[in-house]
Amino acid sequence: MSEEASELASAPARLPATRTTTRARTLTEIRSLARSHTRTAIRVLVGIMRSDDATPAARVSAANAILDRGWGKVAQPVGNGEDQPLELVHRVERVIVHPDDAGNADAEP
Repeated sequence: MSEEASELASAPARLPATRTTTRARTLTEIRSLARSHTRTAIRVLVGIMRSDDATPAARVSAANAILDRGWGKVAQPVGNGEDQPLELVHRVERVIVHPDDAGNADAEP
């Protein structure tokens, strides 16, 4: 056995880091990194929106992105496709767990 192999074999096993902590920290770091580029991203969007060389679709998309970040997205109304208000229907169902006991209502589970 080589020296490297014997060192690896005798090294204590490392426990994996807690995934939730690592994942949360990673997401926080990614958000922080992305937010650090906010000014540049807005400048790029404004440049596309104002560019005569950009396609109309690109200009509209950039304008919408700027408005969404500055003012938030427009609330979407919920409707049933007609001019009437949406009706919510609540339904309660009884689920039979033991169908064999259906005839004996006094039986204990």
